[in-house]
Amino acid sequence: MAKNLREKAIIVGNEEGGSLEELEALVDSAGGQVVGKVVPRKLKPDPAFFLSEGKLWELKGAISAHQAALVVFDEELTPVQARNLEEELTVKVLDRTGLILDIFAMRARTKEAKLQVEKAQLEYHLPRLVGEGVNLSRLAGGIGTRGPGESKLETDRRRVRARIAVLNRRLKQVKANRQLQRAPRRRLAWPVLALVGYTNAGKSTLFRLLTGAEVGVEDRLFSTLDPTYRRLTFPNQLETLLIDTVGLIRKLPHQLVDAFRATLEELQEADLLLHVVNLASPYRDEEYLAGIELLRELGLEQKPFITVLNKRDLVENEFTVLRAVRQFPQAVAVSARTGAGIEGLKKKVVDLLSAYVCRGAFFIPFTEGNYLALLHEKGKVYTEEYRASGVYLEAELPKVWFERLRRFQV
Repeated sequence: MAKNLREKAIIVGNEEGGSLEELEALVDSAGGQVVGKVVPRKLKPDPAFFLSEGKLWELKGAISAHQAALVVFDEELTPVQARNLEEELTVKVLDRTGLILDIFAMRARTKEAKLQVEKAQLEYHLPRLVGEGVNLSRLAGGIGTRGPGESKLETDRRRVRARIAVLNRRLKQVKANRQLQRAPRRRLAWPVLALVGYTNAGKSTLFRLLTGAEVGVEDRLFSTLDPTYRRLTFPNQLETLLIDTVGLIRKLPHQLVDAFRATLEELQEADLLLHVVNLASPYRDEEYLAGIELLRELGLEQKPFITVLNKRDLVENEFTVLRAVRQFPQAVAVSARTGAGIEGLKKKVVDLLSAYVCRGAFFIPFTEGNYLALLHEKGKVYTEEYRASGVYLEAELPKVWFERLRRFQV
């Protein structure tokens, strides 16, 4: 979209930690053009307008000067604040949550992603369906009004809740279908690696470099929404499955965490997480911590992971790279664009997957003969007894394979 055709926006927020810079990138991803900024003082937000009277006048002046049609706040607004601001400013008003939901609506491609986005949008808009004659269809289009569910956003709360109930049932079926889709992967018993990390850290570029897959790569936030799977063979002939997942972000709307839980459950299946961090970002540490916090929220903080410090080609000072490698756990510096450091990453993956050895007893039914072959191939068998319906074994295995066979443990 040409710059002069983009929707002009004023953004409002504090500049600490690059939050306002990130908001500008989000507006750009949504197809807008930031033409002005208003930075409020660090005071308690006004319950009616969020901004003080002076800052509200400053915002009005910026809207008039730039002929802006949209104002985006970095913090979440209450329904009352959003409604009062729209009436006072006579332009569209969005908060960070509404903007992110709009980007997800624009990028949703699969049926599952569209269901998840619609549910998140409905849950976000439900408490905002207040006041006489308020209807989301009153908006004329553009940023904040897109999405697979926009025609269904009725002012009648009962109908919205009924629609959310329908979406919950459909997403439950999606979850069941995912379990079925995982079954063949489980039978292969390949270790699963998952790429996680801050949005725009370069996960999809790394995914394409490692697997050769033709996946879309854009220098924009949230270019990947749906998980992508590819086979990845390591130099020692270790067969694995690599998953590319949706990017993480600070202040990720809770509606999206809940709605995308089915997608993020792919991380539960992973044996090893590759936490991709943009080494060249001036807010590298904050972005890393945002990723760790969401992994904690999803109950994944105990998963083994490698910190992949990407975009090392954009960092001229080699001492900065070395310090970062020492700073982060299990870190390796790479460039997904040039391929630098990739062989070191592969070696670290193989070493970690083979590092931990566990010993236990297993009973493998005859109907699951492929697991018996796997146990012999990957482990050291000490005892093997054939019984009426299967084989009892005592064996020592690398942890990754031990976990794969845990359901047969006795």
